[in-house]
Amino acid sequence: MSPRDNIAIITFGCRLNAFESDVIRRLAGEAGLRDTIIVNTCAVTAEAERQARQAIRRARREQPHARIIVTGCAATLDPARYAALAEVDLVLDNDAKLRLESYAIAPHPNPLPAGGEREPAVPVKPLAPLAGRGRDPREAWEGAVGIGARAERKERARAYLQVQQGCNHRCTFCIIPYARGPSRSVPLGALVAEARALLAAGYREIVLTGVDLTAYGADLPGRPSLGQMVRRLLAAVPELPRLRLSSLDPSEIDDALWRLLGDEPRLMPHLHLSLQAGDDLILKRMKRRHSRAQAIAAARHARALRPDIALGADLIAGFPTETEDMFRHSLDIVEECGIAFLHVFPYSPRPGTPAARMPQLDPAVVRERAARLRAAGAAALQTELAARIGHHSDVLIEGPGRGRADCYAAVRFDGALETGEVRRMRFTAADAGNLIGVPAP
Repeated sequence: MSPRDNIAIITFGCRLNAFESDVIRRLAGEAGLRDTIIVNTCAVTAEAERQARQAIRRARREQPHARIIVTGCAATLDPARYAALAEVDLVLDNDAKLRLESYAIAPHPNPLPAGGEREPAVPVKPLAPLAGRGRDPREAWEGAVGIGARAERKERARAYLQVQQGCNHRCTFCIIPYARGPSRSVPLGALVAEARALLAAGYREIVLTGVDLTAYGADLPGRPSLGQMVRRLLAAVPELPRLRLSSLDPSEIDDALWRLLGDEPRLMPHLHLSLQAGDDLILKRMKRRHSRAQAIAAARHARALRPDIALGADLIAGFPTETEDMFRHSLDIVEECGIAFLHVFPYSPRPGTPAARMPQLDPAVVRERAARLRAAGAAALQTELAARIGHHSDVLIEGPGRGRADCYAAVRFDGALETGEVRRMRFTAADAGNLIGVPAP
């Protein structure tokens, strides 16, 4: 727990959750909370939920007199489950967690009696209906826009900027649209103001994030695409040195974004593709919007436009009905696309999703396939880093002895450099998933 404000945030899941945790920290501080632990949960997998519950129990053991608030996607989808935990004092849904008043009325923690158990938890604050279920989705957005720039971090190097929220698609494995609501976008003017505020606060790189980033703009007047928004944002904020994008659907990258990737040096040479699988039948059963061929074509097109680009991707291991041959297609696509930064998710059935009703694989098979994918990802990363030895790149300094290259590779170096500084470095070696850098003269 931070000694400055006595507010600890434990974050699980995606970059959007990381952004929102920064917002939560500021709001909780403004509300005057002290001795408070806030757990921002994820619902993507059962393992993420297990880890959150484990963190809640550990937090109570280590801070028996602290207030514990639970929020995030898992708490939104099943508030009663988290309210029933003896360690929890308050549960907030994804709308409520971004509202100042939620923390202003947060109850004091239930004290531990000298020799007994905790009193029953404070009843859950009534949860607003999810956006899209009897509520204007823009109401859920009010209060989230305009506060990210004032989120506080100790190390001011990279900041997340939420440009989009929610998802209109229904992939058969995914529970997140039920927790986040439909897609809605932040207008450009608000994004420009946020970006300028983040730069004034000392950040040198901004990462645009959302649930379904390529859906940006479909709900705004004129229907600006993601690429059009990025181009206008960079034009409006010429002092922004580095802009990075979070996960993209490979079939929905628009022409304006492709042009920027080839022509705009401030757009970092790094794309993270939401692939999920490399087999066409599995992709169809997932209700994904791209084919294997489209994924490979997107990777090749990115490299043609930006030869120094590095690619990342998400892949799910052990989706229901996946045969060994189908899995091999996912395994092979790591090499075919040159995926250096691979996120592997062992398939986890989410209650209420169509995939949970499909024939399931033996959990041991799921784990074994996930391990093979991770091994392929580790080998691809090693190849990527080795190819960059002897080359130069700008590196964003993230802390003592560590930074992040343009291509998103982690960099280690000797010497004292200021956090947030961007330094030109030559890479002399690769070790343990890092490039070793030497500041260029």
